[in-house]
Amino acid sequence: MIYEGKKAPDFVLPDDNGGEVRLSKLKGRPVVLYFYPKDDTSGCTQEAKDFSCLAGEFAAAGAELIGISPDGLKSHQKFKTKHDLALRLLSDEEKTVATAYGVWVEKSMYGRKYMGVERSTFLIDKSGKVARSWRKVRIPGHAEEVLEAVRTLKS
Repeated sequence: MIYEGKKAPDFVLPDDNGGEVRLSKLKGRPVVLYFYPKDDTSGCTQEAKDFSCLAGEFAAAGAELIGISPDGLKSHQKFKTKHDLALRLLSDEEKTVATAYGVWVEKSMYGRKYMGVERSTFLIDKSGKVARSWRKVRIPGHAEEVLEAVRTLKS
């Protein structure tokens, strides 16, 4: 489990532009990692749009904004294009990063149990430590709350 004040687990994942992102290479600026279950589903689309609408403000606050899901790169590219998203999407098909962050969990829907991503967000400070975490995220107002946390983050 990831706790506030603890060093964020490092990772390398492919991004929707054909590159790679290594968390440790982003040290020196705040990073917002938001984990979401699936591209192009209603809740995930709304969350991505909310973060995307505020992408300029996150950038102005010096933060890197990154969405992570188990979907593949082609799915991410279609999702990003379809909804004109202004953020990086990383593919965690093996669920290694979701597991490291404790968001790959057993879920239940209509009495059926299955494994999936628990919608969660982590704010990582400039030194690479988890400054804030949000679990079982409720989408309305969440992106704004995270932006406020970025703005109030101590150097």
